[in-house]
Amino acid sequence: MKTFDAESQASARPATCPAHAPADHPKIKPGRVGILVANLGTPDGTDYWSMRRYLNEFLSDKRVIDYSAWLWQPLLQLVILTKRPFSSGAAYKSIWNEAADESPLMTITKAQTAAIHARMVERFGDDVRVDFCMRYGNPSTRSKVREMVEAGCTRILFFPLYPQYAGATSATANDQFFRALMDEKWQPVARVVEPYCDDPTYIEALAQSIERAYADAGTKPEKLVCSYHGVPERYLREGDPYHCQCQKTTRLLKERLGWDDTQIVTTFQSRFGPEEWLKPYTVEEVARLVKEDGITNIAVCAPAFSADCIETLEEINEEIKESFEEAGGQHFTYIPCLNDDPAHITALSGIIEKNLKGWLE
Repeated sequence: MKTFDAESQASARPATCPAHAPADHPKIKPGRVGILVANLGTPDGTDYWSMRRYLNEFLSDKRVIDYSAWLWQPLLQLVILTKRPFSSGAAYKSIWNEAADESPLMTITKAQTAAIHARMVERFGDDVRVDFCMRYGNPSTRSKVREMVEAGCTRILFFPLYPQYAGATSATANDQFFRALMDEKWQPVARVVEPYCDDPTYIEALAQSIERAYADAGTKPEKLVCSYHGVPERYLREGDPYHCQCQKTTRLLKERLGWDDTQIVTTFQSRFGPEEWLKPYTVEEVARLVKEDGITNIAVCAPAFSADCIETLEEINEEIKESFEEAGGQHFTYIPCLNDDPAHITALSGIIEKNLKGWLE
């Protein structure tokens, strides 16, 4: 994977005083366009306090857990954050990138950013600056917006890397971006990239990854399970389009592959708390496929995740796989997220270019 270094993007054009300005006027850097991609986030380490800081920020977000603070915060601070950092830390440790001392999500996001940066520089030269931020943890959205303004970015395109829109993902990333803009004395002009659940190049990248996995599989899977991150069922009733957009992605993927309904299924994972979440639950559905349908050879992909992370590398490839095998399943194939696959970078870069129209041509 390519490495990413934001410091290497210094503009070749120096800061200058505006024309007709007095000699003591502050120098102003030449205007550039910033492209800021955003992902969910990652703890800084697997130890208790790193995990607790990360989980506290994540689980205190009203977009994620929308219960009343007077009810939720005592439970979170006194019970959940006393125990969960240990179990979550162990889960992260099982997938941690020890060489770089960071989570796989961080490693992959850096590689994605480096690849997108190379495409944008090839297309637009020094007129663009590309960087990434995390909604929770580091690098924070606020710090990266500040760096872009300092680097002379008078326009910023903000790109949450979530193909399907959800209040708990896309919306909270946007919220944090807008909060960061509130801190700026001279705010840059801003645009936000809309979700891309039905973008043809994204669907094509997904389809190619599945075709490669099926070609490499010793035994061809009988069913593809498209496992999306879950949300409470009531969010759908309250107007969140996430469920519909997940179903649309699966349908378009099925059509692109030329399959019928018997070969693919949409499921939801990562249930949390006592509420009913979107169904079917992945962990239960993979077991049901074995026990009721007699399907013992499946593949699982995660179209809602732009990069492999704890929910894919640990939850799918360990917990969900275990549920399948304990039910009698024989062959379990996890198809990695698109990560920095060239087809994925082409899709993301194309989406960015569409959203830069009028700013850069």
